[in-house]
Amino acid sequence: MTSLLFLLIATLALAGFALGRRRVLASARGGIGERVARPHSLPGYYGWYVALWSGLPGLAVALAWLAFSSPTLDRLTLFGVMGDAPRRGSAEQALFMNDVRNVAYGRAESSDAAVLAAARRFVALRERGVVATTAAALVASLVGAALALRRVAPDFAARVAIEGVVRRALMGSSALAVLVTAGIVFSLIFETARFFAKISPVAFLFGLEWSPQTAIRADQVGSSGAFGAVPIFAGTLMITVIAMLVAVPIGLLSAIHMTFYASPRFRNVAKPALEMLAGVPTVVYGFFAALMVAPVIRSAGEAMGLSVASESALAAGLVMGVMIIPFISSLADDAISAVPLSLRDGSYGLGATRSETIRHVIVPAALPGIAGGVLLAVSRAIGETMIVVMAAGLAANLTANPLEAVTTVTVQIVALLTGDQEFDSAKTLSAFALGLVLFAATLLLNVVALRIVQRYREKYD
Repeated sequence: MTSLLFLLIATLALAGFALGRRRVLASARGGIGERVARPHSLPGYYGWYVALWSGLPGLAVALAWLAFSSPTLDRLTLFGVMGDAPRRGSAEQALFMNDVRNVAYGRAESSDAAVLAAARRFVALRERGVVATTAAALVASLVGAALALRRVAPDFAARVAIEGVVRRALMGSSALAVLVTAGIVFSLIFETARFFAKISPVAFLFGLEWSPQTAIRADQVGSSGAFGAVPIFAGTLMITVIAMLVAVPIGLLSAIHMTFYASPRFRNVAKPALEMLAGVPTVVYGFFAALMVAPVIRSAGEAMGLSVASESALAAGLVMGVMIIPFISSLADDAISAVPLSLRDGSYGLGATRSETIRHVIVPAALPGIAGGVLLAVSRAIGETMIVVMAAGLAANLTANPLEAVTTVTVQIVALLTGDQEFDSAKTLSAFALGLVLFAATLLLNVVALRIVQRYREKYD
């Protein structure tokens, strides 16, 4: 029913567009012998003005129903079926309404008479609410369309009105993005403060043992409750370094080759093929690392007499580097292409060869842009999860050996928040502390990259 309501609102908006455009054209055309009035704006602006007033009021009513229907229906159902609802505990009410909704939506069955009665009332209230919302939305849209059509005239500044709506929409979108970011930051800070109230920040940031299993009973075995995150940070750094050692040289050299050496025919084939790697899901890279790369590394290590774990940082880092190659290549290509041709021509004029021009002129001139791209790629590598889960494991080992299993910050966050967890325990709260550290590190890298790119643009634009 909700989809049908949105379709009706969209239909009214389209009809409003056609009516508004037609009305201003008819008003401007005038009758025989009458003076023709030139519209202030293009006819399309009048159509968009009526379309907005035809769609936005109904859309606001529909969104209000979606936002407030669930708690309203729950409260009305409880008051109608359970006379003692206000005296019940919130947990009991939540469980009761969960059973009611499951029965009402056909997801489960129940033999409880109270649940069945509440489900019938819930369905009836929902149907009445949908009908009332549909009627209210259509009335609001029709009234808005009528008011907008009354204002449509050749002397009405429709373009100014539409641009004002667009400007306010853009401002609202920007404000929403800022508010969402602030909400994420404040939630991380709040939960991290709760974690540090239980665990010392020094022990978390500089501890060498990570075992977040906390004991429920005093005599419980196997719950050390160690929250030293250094092994996690070291594993994240190791895999990121390996990935960058693979991605940066290959990505940079491929960009140089396709810019200066490759024929147009080869470039038209190779560049899209290379960029297709960026569209491969990370879980596919994880399967490739676990089923193909890791066994090859283990076989090669055993042939050389080395002890290689079935899940290793090297396998995850190599595949992650392959995944990031298109990112590095594209950014390096953009930075190289932005170098003015005058620098290249001047180098050729002084007698330098193409390879000398690339090494001594082009790459140094494009280095700020390349460095900014590399830092952005590092942020991408730090935030990767699936490849590490499938190829590097979950073991928090403090080691410098890339042939052993390690873990990263993102993997531990997923592991800590998976399943039924208590949000009052230090184990669960430690995920927010890890998230805050990851957020701070990624933000710092992005800020540095943007500053470098800004300096580059100011110098060569």
